[in-house]
Amino acid sequence: MKVLIVGGKGQLGTTLTKSIHAEVNCVSLDLPEFDITDTRQSASVVEKEQPDVIVNASGYTAVDRAEEEVELAFAVNATGPENLALAAKQTGSRLIHVSTDYVFDGTSCTPYKPDTPCNPLGVYGTSKRQGETKIQSVLDDAVIIRTSWLYSQFGSNFVLTMLRLMKERDELKVVSDQIGAPTWTGTLAKAIWAAIDNPEISSIFHWSDAGVASWYDFAVAIQEEAFSLGILNRQIPIRPISNEQFPAPVKRPPYSVLDCTASWQELNIDPIHWRLALKRMLDIRRVVC
Repeated sequence: MKVLIVGGKGQLGTTLTKSIHAEVNCVSLDLPEFDITDTRQSASVVEKEQPDVIVNASGYTAVDRAEEEVELAFAVNATGPENLALAAKQTGSRLIHVSTDYVFDGTSCTPYKPDTPCNPLGVYGTSKRQGETKIQSVLDDAVIIRTSWLYSQFGSNFVLTMLRLMKERDELKVVSDQIGAPTWTGTLAKAIWAAIDNPEISSIFHWSDAGVASWYDFAVAIQEEAFSLGILNRQIPIRPISNEQFPAPVKRPPYSVLDCTASWQELNIDPIHWRLALKRMLDIRRVVC
């Protein structure tokens, strides 16, 4: 099987590349060699590679900056996925596309199911939702996997930012009234490979690690686990604050927990709690670094 990973330099793309099955021929591409916003280049690259499966792990993820870089956000998150879908249709490739919990507005008090109506709040969420609809208008058998609060030992993410700030500062203030589910790229990659191995599945899936947390809870856990592993040599006070005390250009969903029950069952994967996933990631980072 040949798999083309798009966004191969990102945290998810890197994780996917490092977890390739032995029987898979994998091609991992990213900018500048592959710009998915370029319709002709997308068609040309996919035609040349002739992949059985395309995994779109790329995306514009700067939530606040998207409010200013609207055109770029839509180009990467909406036009790009549409270009990949059109190219996949020409070559008969399957497309697996990674989306986000930010397609929801956060007004629910129960986990969002894959068929719950979307209502994104800002440019980022709106562009990601448009990417989903554009894919579905081209392909009937695409797999769209929504995930939340993604982090890894690679790249730039909340966990690595917190570790840096915990070394640099004597106190941190972290929002405590936004609730979601942290997700390690290691477990998401496992879900994506399971989807690749099952050609019968399609439609929209939700995937996150089990359990829920606020950003404050997440930060506290990061410090506790990192300190116990010797990654941090001290612990600092972490103060909970409200979203109103941490102004941002765009409102985040106050509650964006995804209902992953059907996905866990269909992909035949037992979920692990987000804190265990965090500990496993930090342990890997400790050994590697």
